[in-house]
Amino acid sequence: MTRWRTVVFIVAACSLAAGARAQEPSPRAPATSPFIDRVDGLSLADAIGRALASEPGLAMVRAQVDVAAGLRVQAGLRPNPSVLFEQRAEPGGTDSQTMLTAEWPLDLFRRAGRQAVADAEVGVAGHAIADRERRLTADVRTRYGEVLVAVRDLEVLDRAIDAATRQRDLVAARVDQGTTPALERDMAQTDVLRLGADRQIQVGRAEAALFELKRQLGLPADAPLALRDTLEAITAVEAGAVSPAAGEGPATRPDVREAEARVAMADAALDKAARDGRTDMSLYGTYTRMDAGFPQLGFAPDGRVERVRGVFHYAAGGVRILLPLANRNQGTLAAARADRAGAEAARSAALLSAEAETAAALARDRRAQAALQIYRAGLIDLARKNLSVVQQSYELGRSTLLDVLGELRRYLEVERAYSDAMRLAYEARTARLLATGGGR
Repeated sequence: MTRWRTVVFIVAACSLAAGARAQEPSPRAPATSPFIDRVDGLSLADAIGRALASEPGLAMVRAQVDVAAGLRVQAGLRPNPSVLFEQRAEPGGTDSQTMLTAEWPLDLFRRAGRQAVADAEVGVAGHAIADRERRLTADVRTRYGEVLVAVRDLEVLDRAIDAATRQRDLVAARVDQGTTPALERDMAQTDVLRLGADRQIQVGRAEAALFELKRQLGLPADAPLALRDTLEAITAVEAGAVSPAAGEGPATRPDVREAEARVAMADAALDKAARDGRTDMSLYGTYTRMDAGFPQLGFAPDGRVERVRGVFHYAAGGVRILLPLANRNQGTLAAARADRAGAEAARSAALLSAEAETAAALARDRRAQAALQIYRAGLIDLARKNLSVVQQSYELGRSTLLDVLGELRRYLEVERAYSDAMRLAYEARTARLLATGGGR
């Protein structure tokens, strides 16, 4: 009885030691993972900042602000005056007439309408940029997380391959000693090879995820890139972070504000259409120089006989009034009203969607964090300890190889489920940030 108590004590002590070693943090990623560099790698915050600074799609949206600003300047300019010069001559004769006309449009009611529409367009462009930044931030977080999930699954496979290889070597030694049938060695080798094939597939997934992240960051596919964070570290930090939705609501989201700005722009367009249908006027002035004569002769003041001829100067001025009788911009007004109704409906839809997304994201985030806490409260450590105990029991002859292989598969399932739980928690927090329009 004392002998078995001693064996049990040794197995338990080895299990606790193995569990403690599994929990020790490493300053750098395992040698099998070239994707993580805990010292010089790119952090999540740096990745988001880099994407916001250099992502081509965002630069394209930002250019629209410059376009809107230029249109705003143009809308504030008054119409240019026009000048008409006219020269008339008598064919085969000497009579001529020179006319100079200048016209200045007053633009009585239209300038304010143009400026209001242009101001609204600037506001829409600004909110569109904020919304694009919000979505880009979420996209970068998603791609960053996909790399971390793939890398963690790869590290789990590496640990499983290491354990399976040690188990195979142990069985092979027993086969060489003649104490174990060769079938058990082949069974252990089968698991090692299967895990090796799974590892190659997982490396491909990690590389593909990294290429997608490079695209979001505006980097070429062959640019070197390693990440600083790990999935465990980043989910642990975010689990204890302050609620990202604090002080924010659906009405403050950039896409909702953009929809509101489009309603304001539709109001401004409706007002502009009404102004364009009003009376307008222009001032004009004309100067005419006419050189004309007759074929008859007459006496000059000094008594000489000369042809009857003279140069005459005329000046005229007036007001040209535009009378909106048949065309009062009725069609444009009708279109503007319809566009305004559509903008109002779009705003209601955007607000309703934001409210639903926010409520769903908050619920998903709470449940994901609760599930993750179950794993971290002891489930994952227990799975690692169970595997260690079963392996050592096999070494002591108290269990079969099938028990070890079954526990190894169960351990892999728990580790992958833990990765899925962290992935879901990370994605839920990303969705919460996206839904609330919150920070990074």
